[in-house]
Amino acid sequence: MENTATEGLKQEYILEMVNISKEFPGVKALSDVTLRIRPGTVHSLMGENGAGKSTLMKCLFGIYHADTGEITLDGNKIQFQNSRQALDHGVSMVHQELNQVRQRSVNDNIWLGRYPEKGMFINEGKMYTDTKAIFEDLGIDIDPRQKINTLSVSQMQMVEIAKAVSYNSKVIVMDEPTSSLTEKEVDHLFRIINKLRKKDVSIIYISHKMEEILKISDEVTIMRDGQWIATKHANELTTDLIINMMVGRDLSNRFPEKLNEPGEVILTVKNLTSEFQPCFKDISFDLRKGEILGVAGLVGAKRTEVLEGLFGMRKVSSGKITLHGKEIKNTMPQKAMSNGFAMVTEERRVTGIFATLHIDFNSIIANLSSYVGRFGLLSNKNIKKDTQWVIDSMRVKTPSQKTTIGSLSGGNQQKVIIGRWLLTKPEILLMDEPTRGIDVGAKYEIYQLMNTLAKEGKGIIMVSSEMPELIGVTDRILVMSNGRVADIVDSKTTTQEEIMRLSAKYL
Repeated sequence: MENTATEGLKQEYILEMVNISKEFPGVKALSDVTLRIRPGTVHSLMGENGAGKSTLMKCLFGIYHADTGEITLDGNKIQFQNSRQALDHGVSMVHQELNQVRQRSVNDNIWLGRYPEKGMFINEGKMYTDTKAIFEDLGIDIDPRQKINTLSVSQMQMVEIAKAVSYNSKVIVMDEPTSSLTEKEVDHLFRIINKLRKKDVSIIYISHKMEEILKISDEVTIMRDGQWIATKHANELTTDLIINMMVGRDLSNRFPEKLNEPGEVILTVKNLTSEFQPCFKDISFDLRKGEILGVAGLVGAKRTEVLEGLFGMRKVSSGKITLHGKEIKNTMPQKAMSNGFAMVTEERRVTGIFATLHIDFNSIIANLSSYVGRFGLLSNKNIKKDTQWVIDSMRVKTPSQKTTIGSLSGGNQQKVIIGRWLLTKPEILLMDEPTRGIDVGAKYEIYQLMNTLAKEGKGIIMVSSEMPELIGVTDRILVMSNGRVADIVDSKTTTQEEIMRLSAKYL
């Protein structure tokens, strides 16, 4: 896809955030950060998890109030007291974590809190017509009457983007908008962004995907440890320069050297089939001791569903799972766990964390029975020890074990989840998009961790939508298409083109 970034930058600023500071108990999240956004441009905001990107945007959006600093929108000083004020003044935000009412329709989710009325009743016809018009303008093929919980994660993401556009915003913040999108869907999103840019809408784009940043951005601001590091024109930057400024160290090798040596087959899956929608059919593969097996495919290939079937989260109608030569039946997650399986799910906010509870609870919940003493009481000493192990080994940035996990950045939440499952000492680790929404430094740490676990003999199955990641981290890649196995390829010899060709294969 061609680089569509505008060639000439406009001189005036639609938004200025000057010397913004924000402190929470035990941690200074922002320190004198300045961000200036030109109208009709894409301004990317980059930094490791915990760098302060989301905190800065929450100060803009009225979720947090800055301790010091000044915000100017369209020449007027502003300080939104809540997100409703921000929306009313033309600032909208597509959050990284999807907070949708899943039992309601697409229509309801887009117009919630501002339903069009006809007398005493909601004007359903106008709501449908207006939603349809927005979708057609953006090229989104979703029925507005469809329930949110029937959509794929990528479709939900598109609905959130359409909702932000529906406010006729001057500034739209997009926080990791492509974290669950395929390459084709990313192209679609970029076409939407370019339409908005032509309408003089400014986009603040938060992502950890270097190639995207360089492709779509006009300017890039880089943050580290709550501080402004640099603002550069995208044409002045390279991936290595961005990484160096983000992490303060050289990460020229995006993937660590592979040290694992796959051994004998420990897991065999034969003709695994689920006839319950969304379904998959005749999934067969082997997993070796100390092997990292990637799972590739386009959205709708049923990659997540296969992992859910292996972990007992989804009913399997036929097929056989054999562990160490013995047939097992993972009829529910508890049974899978007792058989040595663990699973890091794709949507951490929905199925991964207890957002309002502390890090210690979120760290030990999958292994709770091991902390029960002789009298049926939990051992606080052991809980504290293991929670600290999760924080230290995963390098979780947090003031304390008693910090609410929902207040952490997405990457730090993911680190806690991975640490939680490692406490169960699994033999088979299922990881669904484990680095989704995680910065480059944290990704490297997770890759190293996976490498170490594989070297120790663990078998890892990893679903990822990032082909460079699959090729760089795994030993082999199972490519899926339409709920079936298209092929299994060697990571050392395959190419992105081959994986894409197999993913698009009609089966």
